[in-house]
Amino acid sequence: MKSQNPPTSVADIRQSFLDFFAARGHTVVPSSPLVPGNDPTLMFTNSGMVQFKDVFLGTDQRPYTRATSVQACLRAGGKHNDLENVGYTARHHTFFEMLGNWSFGDYFKRESIEWGWELLTQVYGLPAEKLLATVYYEDDEAYDIWTQVIGLPPERVIRIGDNKGGKYKSDNFWMMADTGPCGPCSEIFYDHGAHIPGGPPGSPDEDGDRFIEIWNHVFMQFDMAADGSVTPLPAPCVDTGMGLERLAAILQHVHSNYEIDLFQALIGAAARETGCADLANPSLKVIADHIRATAFLVSDGVIPGNEGRGYVQRRIIRRAIRHGYKLGQKTPFFHKLVADLVAQMGEAYPRLAEQQAHITGVLKTEEERFFETLAHGMEILDAALAGGETTLPGEVAFKLHDTYGFPLDLTNDVCRERGVAVDEAGFDAAMQHQKEQARAAGKFKMDKLLDYHGDANTFTGYEHLAEDAKIVAIYEGGESVSELKEGENGVLVLDVTPFYAESGGQVGDAGVIGAGGARFAVHDTQKIKAGVFGHHGELASGSLKVGDAVQARVDADRRAATMRNHSVTHLMHKALREVLGAHVQQKGSLVDADKTRFDFAHNQPVTAAQIKEVERRVNAEVLANTATQARVMDIEAAKATGAMMLFGEKYGESVRVLDIGSSREFCGGTHVARTGDIGLFKIVMEGGVAAGIRRVEAITGANALAYLQGLETTVRDAAAALKAPTEELRQRIAATLEHARGLEKELAQLKGKLAASQGDELVAQAVEVKGLKVLAAVLPGADAKALRETMDKLKDKLGAAAIVLAAVDGDKLQIAAGVTKAETAKLKAGDLVNFVARQVGGKGGGKSDMAMAGGSDAAALPAALASVQAWVAERL
Repeated sequence: MKSQNPPTSVADIRQSFLDFFAARGHTVVPSSPLVPGNDPTLMFTNSGMVQFKDVFLGTDQRPYTRATSVQACLRAGGKHNDLENVGYTARHHTFFEMLGNWSFGDYFKRESIEWGWELLTQVYGLPAEKLLATVYYEDDEAYDIWTQVIGLPPERVIRIGDNKGGKYKSDNFWMMADTGPCGPCSEIFYDHGAHIPGGPPGSPDEDGDRFIEIWNHVFMQFDMAADGSVTPLPAPCVDTGMGLERLAAILQHVHSNYEIDLFQALIGAAARETGCADLANPSLKVIADHIRATAFLVSDGVIPGNEGRGYVQRRIIRRAIRHGYKLGQKTPFFHKLVADLVAQMGEAYPRLAEQQAHITGVLKTEEERFFETLAHGMEILDAALAGGETTLPGEVAFKLHDTYGFPLDLTNDVCRERGVAVDEAGFDAAMQHQKEQARAAGKFKMDKLLDYHGDANTFTGYEHLAEDAKIVAIYEGGESVSELKEGENGVLVLDVTPFYAESGGQVGDAGVIGAGGARFAVHDTQKIKAGVFGHHGELASGSLKVGDAVQARVDADRRAATMRNHSVTHLMHKALREVLGAHVQQKGSLVDADKTRFDFAHNQPVTAAQIKEVERRVNAEVLANTATQARVMDIEAAKATGAMMLFGEKYGESVRVLDIGSSREFCGGTHVARTGDIGLFKIVMEGGVAAGIRRVEAITGANALAYLQGLETTVRDAAAALKAPTEELRQRIAATLEHARGLEKELAQLKGKLAASQGDELVAQAVEVKGLKVLAAVLPGADAKALRETMDKLKDKLGAAAIVLAAVDGDKLQIAAGVTKAETAKLKAGDLVNFVARQVGGKGGGKSDMAMAGGSDAAALPAALASVQAWVAERL
């Protein structure tokens, strides 16, 4: 029965979609971050299936076979979304929400299509006569479901063939990568009516706006080989995706996504802050779109920067600010829209609301830097046009746009004022090259996996460091073998193992697997797939076969040191959030026997005082010696305990909650029994690794003791060298430095006097050239200060003069050029010093009457100085 009151607001559409599929046995899965967890092949989450990629590849298992979600997505310049078009078309966005439902080997085509049709026509109330579908031309099964089960007229079910240059290269055939899972898809279109230009899918004018795709149902039923052949998958899957903004536009009876309630609120806020009364102005649409993208990115830890994700973030922010500037807004305004966005989307995305103050601060800081960027761009433009060029190269224009955020239209304006053209064809070529690189980087990449089809291992490493086991698989050179012989490297899979496989930042265990005279040295333990651990190493002696009974023994000392460092990471993470703020998010970690390395989101250096406070808090937890507790529970119960989830990680329905001291987090790693087992905690390094990302390294236990003992030895050696008791070392160092500064000052004065006396002797060496005294000479023993002081005295004594003085220190040269004030109209000191410096492998610059340069070719200096007279003569 058709709903009497179909949902129309974005919030209601979002919730009703989840409710529909939850009622049909689907697990509601929260949106994953815009930064994909554990997936270096993607810059941003660009579709709803990204968080399920490992399930489709067979490397992860979930406790459910049906799922539904509303996924936050970002596409900045990739397929279907060109950043430059955002705000100027009806449906281009950077950030968007994707409604989706999935079947992992459960239901297939019939249920997927039937539920899709029911939701659209019965819940959302769309007229059946307004809908049509496409199928892959060979997919008779889907075609029959649409025509015989759903009852769509055959003329409204369109078969789409291979229209992209090869077999299975079709708009209606989906592939994850060049090989692997793939299958046909069926798209549902909405007909806006004959008054809108455009034809149905598959027709020559299909790119018009009359027929709009709203929902794609992908049926993963094949495995594609490298030669292009396909074989049926043992457990076919379903992956669907429907754009929330497109659906909302249809249900709210508007043509453009920017006319829906969510965008109208944000456009109104943008108009308020920019003072623009024309609500149809494309710049307001740009600002409304970009506040969503940038705010969500900040909430996921992406800070504006000059490379990677930070670069994309900066580009989007500055594009929004520039559009505000075009509307006449010359002061920071963009950050003020965060509150309006939270009002619209904070309930559906609680993290957005929690991070409101942090997001606002980051955007405000970037706005304040915007005018500095404009100034820097002007400097680059001035330098590029200094030689009298009539055309600005496209590469320079693109560098200004791409690296410094300097808009092309502003570059055009500046060049137009100077009578200079811009090579826009070269700019477009550079832009196209970047887009192609971005598309290539956005494709899924699939690594070769060990072909293991057996049962999962039993992991006993939380309780035991040694275990009797049986070898169930052996790999050598990536291929399955039945036996491994002495001296060969390989991977062993056991039915039960105490070895921890690398995960969550903790390195894999090392140790020994043996039986009789056979000894396999385990160097590392890695996951082959979900629940299957591979023990990587070398057979030091004997031979091992599949089926052999063995004993697996973990290196206890290495495990203990690793556990200390992993446990303290939890305490340090909590302390960092308490000291620096709740915006601190883990962005990466590496825990091994030597140290813990922890990367986190924070936009400025951690001060020495803050580091001391973190150390104090962590060591207080260690001294409390509280017991560690680990509990396995379902994810919703775990969330209810207040346990911290590491943002960006992927969790199953069953998780391990770890209590260490006052810290409570999700964690599957190995840990100490009591906090006192950590022994001692010391931070040994803090620094930046990327824009908005800081890194600390810390040590514990015996490593911390050895570090402090090393510092103590250094202090004692320094005290002995300065002949001072260790308790007086600071005072003695200060006194020694003060004495050294006095000697340096005295030396500088002596050099100045020496240079001055030499300067008096140089007056006689000046040569008159067309009424101007010209002097080019070496000043032995001089430094830069002495060169400048001597230059001033020589100008006074020579009157109208052009002077070059040089000092030699090994192969390094310092050069000073001076021109008396009255003569700077004809001669520039900067030009003169560069003329000399280029001959000795250097360059320099300065004012018209005084300039400095360096050089590296002392042998060429005499000839360079000898050329000064001729250079001056040519210019007088």
